Amino acid sequence: MLMNGKEYLESLRDGRTIRIGSETVHDVTSHPAFCNAARSFARIWDARHEAEYGDDLSVEVDGERIPSYYLKPKNRADLEQRTRSATAIADLSYGMMGRSPDFVGGYVTGIAMQPELFKTDEYDFSDNVRNYYKHVCANDIFLSHAVAPPQGTRDPQHYGRSSSFVPTLSVTSEDDDGLVINGVKLLATAAAFSHDVWIGNILPLAPDRENEAVTCIIPVNSPGLELWSRKPYGQFVQSEYDNPLAYRYDESDCVVICRDVKVPWETVLTLGNIPWSRSIYFDTPAHTLSNHQAAVRYRSKLKLLLGIARRVTESMGTDQVPAVADTLNHLSAMHATISAMIAGQIQDHETLPCGHACYNRRYMYAAIYFATQNYDKILARIRELTGGSVLQMPADVSVLDDEETKRIFNMCWSTKNWNATDKMKLFKLAWDILGTDFAGRHSQYERFYMGPAFIVREHVGRETDWEEIGDFTDELLASYKAPDSEY
Repeated sequence: MLMNGKEYLESLRDGRTIRIGSETVHDVTSHPAFCNAARSFARIWDARHEAEYGDDLSVEVDGERIPSYYLKPKNRADLEQRTRSATAIADLSYGMMGRSPDFVGGYVTGIAMQPELFKTDEYDFSDNVRNYYKHVCANDIFLSHAVAPPQGTRDPQHYGRSSSFVPTLSVTSEDDDGLVINGVKLLATAAAFSHDVWIGNILPLAPDRENEAVTCIIPVNSPGLELWSRKPYGQFVQSEYDNPLAYRYDESDCVVICRDVKVPWETVLTLGNIPWSRSIYFDTPAHTLSNHQAAVRYRSKLKLLLGIARRVTESMGTDQVPAVADTLNHLSAMHATISAMIAGQIQDHETLPCGHACYNRRYMYAAIYFATQNYDKILARIRELTGGSVLQMPADVSVLDDEETKRIFNMCWSTKNWNATDKMKLFKLAWDILGTDFAGRHSQYERFYMGPAFIVREHVGRETDWEEIGDFTDELLASYKAPDSEY
């Protein structure tokens, strides 16, 4: 059953435990650090019931409406449906909420497309995959994920340095009812607003860490589970006018702390198999479905950035200056580039042996690499266009509260085509994506949400058909004679 926004917000009042420093939060729908972002997520749930978005955000499968991000694609049309859904969700938050429900929804859908792979020599978790997929579809579940260990526990050979003890998340006991896990996992973006958290390993583990090689799914309100939040930017904004993005779209990032958390066998997906605990993301469509969403979301953010750049230069009267127009055209080309890379993932999609379809994996990773390498460059271009103007506005919107300061403000800041209030509103928006704490988080996020750049390049390389490329070159070499050759 598809929830609406009110029902989604009600589902978050479940006794979850979130730490902001020494403060404990149980209700994200009322706390000032989280309530506005919770409403922004709720907007996605409401949109599914609206004519404008309904056909994109949900589909009918076996007589039931489910979120489109849980659609198992069988052909190009299904992939296009998933992309339309990701686009609608991203546009609703202007690309600012990276871990919307369609991201980890891609994990669940991807493994459900090949559940037979979860039957190994040690365990058969294939029915767990099938049943959990049915559960999320039937109950409209929003998942977050925590799939990285603290740095000291990562595979020392892979990272070229020694390992030291860190209390990373591990299985500490087993019984007939399930597992008990303890320790730390990073970094659960949007976990404060999700129902379940996916625990796993996207990075290599050291060979002797079998107890850490667990993939499981647990409710966010599980006894013993705590979410330790970074500084919540939304809590400290003065008004929506002054910080419109931080006010609405601070999705939060949390460290997951588990103290004797019980995990039923029914939600365990891998256990004890170090290579397989990581390979599930790449040997199934899981990583590709989720990160196609990431590229789509990035496109929405670039659309917002392009629009801000255009409006800022219009308000300053510089948009017709040839150098400024050239920079705007450059930014437009960047937006068109990521759009083409998204379309290419569909155009050259893969057909899997199981009969399902998947976006082109190599193109997907290339799009993510493009995104990580160009976000800061795009921001730098827009900073050049704004110059010092973003720093020349009054401190905040309270300048309008006093009639005298309001009169001076309107007289001095208005231009021919822009009144002072609208101009400050625009420049406050620009600063919130260029220079605030919230903006700094997004710059860091866009560079590293899939890991360092060499990790992203490694993904591209893994999906490259090096043999075909080598044969292509060898064909040319074989087409002409060497000077001392008889042939």
